[in-house]
Amino acid sequence: MLEELIRFTADESDEGHTVRDVLQKRYGVSRRLLIRAKFKGRITRNDLLVFVNEKLHAGDEIVVMVQEDAEETVAPEEMPLEIRYEDDDLMVIAKPAGLVIHPTGNHAGGTLANGVIAYWKSRGEHRRFRAVNRLDKDTSGLLIVAKNQWAHEQFSRMQQDRELHRTYHAIAEGEFETDEGTLDGPIGLAEDSFITRQVRPDGQPALTYYRVLVRGNNMTHLEVKLGTGRTHQIRVHMSHLGHPLAGDDLYGGGRTYIGRQALHAVRLCFAHPRGGELMDFTEPMPADMQELASRFFGNEKSGK
Repeated sequence: MLEELIRFTADESDEGHTVRDVLQKRYGVSRRLLIRAKFKGRITRNDLLVFVNEKLHAGDEIVVMVQEDAEETVAPEEMPLEIRYEDDDLMVIAKPAGLVIHPTGNHAGGTLANGVIAYWKSRGEHRRFRAVNRLDKDTSGLLIVAKNQWAHEQFSRMQQDRELHRTYHAIAEGEFETDEGTLDGPIGLAEDSFITRQVRPDGQPALTYYRVLVRGNNMTHLEVKLGTGRTHQIRVHMSHLGHPLAGDDLYGGGRTYIGRQALHAVRLCFAHPRGGELMDFTEPMPADMQELASRFFGNEKSGK
């Protein structure tokens, strides 16, 4: 099945430039995708096949179609979705704690992917599920789903260039001495574990920035930003610092006051991959973290 990647009408600035140049330089279509469109898809100009070295005229409509790189195997399962934004290229979804993003051996169904596929199917859309920023099962908050291969490539580039800005709210055990700081311990798998991570010299580079919002009663409310995106990064760095997240029993936190790690993806900020306009989304902390914040910090910080 062919999937539409790009559709645009050439303007005066495209006049005289080749199809290839405009697709690569203006729309960021990779050489890999162009090759796939050539051999497993089609590129048309005004509904007629066109070679990528042909020059454009203002008013030409270009459409790039490619065959899906693999068949979607995720089964549709209807579920409520908190969709904060959607267009032809992306969705922004607020994920609740407790929801796995993609099917695994331990979670064959009931995942966000199953719900999104069902939602698309109900609208007559046939797409693959492509999560851009992944959240742990028990982390709540905002995530992006790319709706086509081109958009997914653009978001991958943004992540590499650190142009996809992710902000979290976390509540950690203990009271931080400094108001802000940078954690840069490399992260790798813990010994004899396929799940737990730890700071270790031979790990992958990891960069976490934190700022204290409120301290009180041996807890600290933090704003955290990521410079990299390692698995469990915030949880590992906070635990290594001696301040595990409240509720994060995998990394030393207690579950007396909350039944999951107190971590919430509160903000996403990025330039839209197609139009370049600034996209900025925020999501208030869910009830369990609001309750935890109220218990320890009173009315000083709502988390909204």
